[in-house]
Amino acid sequence: MESPKTFISYSWSSPQHEEWVLTLATELRESGVDVVLDKWDLKEGHDSNAFMEKMVTDESVKKVIIVCDESYAKKADSRSGGVGTETQIISSEIYSSVSQDKFVAVISEKNDEGEAHLPTYYKSRIYIDLSYDELYAKNFEQLLRWIFNKPINVKPELGNVPAFLSETPTASLGTSAIARRCIDAYRNSKPHAHGALKEYFQTFIGNFERFRLEPSKGNSEFDEEVVNSIESFIPYRNEAIEVFLAVANYGEPGSLGDDLHYFFEQLIPSMDRPENISQYHTWDWDNLKYIVQELFLYCAASLIKSQKFEVLAILLQQRYFVARDEEYGRNAMRSFGVFRNHLDSLEHRNKRIKSNRKSLHADYIKKLSSGTGVSFSQIMQADFLLFVSDSMQALLSQDHYQEWWPETLIYKGYGSATYEIFARAESSAFFNRIKACIGVQQKTDLEPLIQAFQKRELHTSNASPVSGLNYEKLCTKP
Repeated sequence: MESPKTFISYSWSSPQHEEWVLTLATELRESGVDVVLDKWDLKEGHDSNAFMEKMVTDESVKKVIIVCDESYAKKADSRSGGVGTETQIISSEIYSSVSQDKFVAVISEKNDEGEAHLPTYYKSRIYIDLSYDELYAKNFEQLLRWIFNKPINVKPELGNVPAFLSETPTASLGTSAIARRCIDAYRNSKPHAHGALKEYFQTFIGNFERFRLEPSKGNSEFDEEVVNSIESFIPYRNEAIEVFLAVANYGEPGSLGDDLHYFFEQLIPSMDRPENISQYHTWDWDNLKYIVQELFLYCAASLIKSQKFEVLAILLQQRYFVARDEEYGRNAMRSFGVFRNHLDSLEHRNKRIKSNRKSLHADYIKKLSSGTGVSFSQIMQADFLLFVSDSMQALLSQDHYQEWWPETLIYKGYGSATYEIFARAESSAFFNRIKACIGVQQKTDLEPLIQAFQKRELHTSNASPVSGLNYEKLCTKP
């Protein structure tokens, strides 16, 4: 890497300040910066004004550091001495240059009010503060990154415009005004909050079928329609997440668990074929399957975030009525695992576009999680808790049939750190709050589950469920 030539402009305020500047220049040279300093490079007989002008205007000088103390600021504003000469050159360069990345002020001291001493021409610009010993190392790194043009925060690649912004909407859920009333009612503890929530859920359920796609009829690129539909639904998904967060943060548990349970139960038919359709492909309604699963995951994450564990326990332990399952000879009452579906369309897409991804389903959940108010790490935590709860239910059943597979945990990695809720559950009091979500009464009830994972009697996720459970430390504190 090239060593950038860097000129230091400063005031001879005092011997102590000159020593401070000399130390800074030495540390920069030791870090690979080609520092130009008058004490090293201005010899007897040289024209000091020509030296200053050359160092500021010379194209080989890539960076200029302006070391600011009280004396420098005063001399710069009054245009006195060598600092005044440099100020005329530097300020002219700053004001006339389109690029503003050649000059930076470095603060060596502040006034009694903690304000930086800055020349008037520089007051609106960002500076680097080296005036405090406790911040010196961190901000010296910032200075080095500025000199070498290696910022710690790099602007990410520009992504594609979301489909819901670039395409004409094909359907409307018709819930926006109702959602706003509902969120406002909960945040402001209005008496009609519960009624507003029920109205929102009923409207959502009633209009959700508008997003059902026409059957694929052999279209090998149908996956494109699925992905576009998922992205076009993002505004309504985000709206639903806002509702989940509002009721989780401000709602009283009361009937909230039953309301949420009813909402998701009424969405189950949308994940299957309509009764008037006899010919179909298994992926024809993958967009609705994806949306419902994602909503359930965000709802769980919102409840965990607000520690409404008693509400979440209802969603996870109370079963769901699935009318059509009786037609297929299955139990009409199912666990929350009914909301998790393998999406053939995304598996097909992975092969068709040769993306070679382990799970496009997980990729889309991660990609579309930005700006939701729920971080992806919180989504993964919820996904893990749902996996553990489902696995416990499978263990207690005769067939050990697991339904909830945690798609997002491919991003967690093997042997990763414990999830926050299980780290907090080292407290017996906290464990007692979350145990109903898992379906246990006490810590030792988890031992058969751990043994089943270790013996491969149950499938394990990409991230080790044993380490994620933090079993050894559970209930070791009051």
